[in-house]
Amino acid sequence: MPVPTARLLVTCPDAPGIVASVSGFLRNHGANITAFDQHASAPEGGTFFLRAEFTTPHLDVDAEALERAFARVVAEPFAMDWRIDYAARRARVGIMVSRYDHALLELLWLWRRGELDCEIPLVVSNHDDLRGEVERFGVAYHHVPVTKETKPEAEARALALFHEADVDLVVLARYMQILSPEFVSRYPSRIVNIHHSFLPAFVGAGPYRQAFTRGVKVIGATAHYVTDDLDEGPIIEQGVARVTHRQSVEDLKRLGQTLERDVLARAVRWHLEGRVLVHGNKTVVFG
Repeated sequence: MPVPTARLLVTCPDAPGIVASVSGFLRNHGANITAFDQHASAPEGGTFFLRAEFTTPHLDVDAEALERAFARVVAEPFAMDWRIDYAARRARVGIMVSRYDHALLELLWLWRRGELDCEIPLVVSNHDDLRGEVERFGVAYHHVPVTKETKPEAEARALALFHEADVDLVVLARYMQILSPEFVSRYPSRIVNIHHSFLPAFVGAGPYRQAFTRGVKVIGATAHYVTDDLDEGPIIEQGVARVTHRQSVEDLKRLGQTLERDVLARAVRWHLEGRVLVHGNKTVVFG
């Protein structure tokens, strides 16, 4: 059986002694650190980021007591923004999609093969086209149509479904609707979108045609957290491929869909593994 593990994620003002305090605290409570990553945004006076994985079978206190002690002994003196995630509690992921199936099916295949450490209880779509594909994975499919007039009601329905399913993370696997600020505020830094462009170039609709018109030599895909500003949220991962004048818009789309699948899957995996720390409109991603 795998050894129970946990992850500690920290963001705080940089100061001497942070690493020693964190590692010493975990050691003193019986944790064995198995991975430790850190980054400072500047040599002095910047922001400090830390990710630690540790085993939990030999802790001398339960999880609640450990967190209370960490808050008092380590987090408060260093003004930390922090959390501890426990592997025993698998994150629950809700997926939103429209009619394109490539990014959605990649996530479902990885999940079925045990390569995404999460539960996927449901998919919400504004079209009914992909119901059969999704239900073959044993995942509930909810058709929530969206029109300009019914958008608030549709979003309320989707949010209710995610709440009922106790969703931790929302993934937009080519969901071709803009979410309202009210929706986004319910999942801050917990909505991952795949945009079919190497942002910040070619935001909005039709980026492959925009790229073709400009005669680009490289196309890309970008996975990012959703904010109120369209396609401007913190970037998690990107991928690129070289193209030439011989390729049509449809060629670019086909090539781009492979990038979209891979980039979104990596971004979701990294989020689930607690490798992404958001700071302002940027991310620190620990490999």
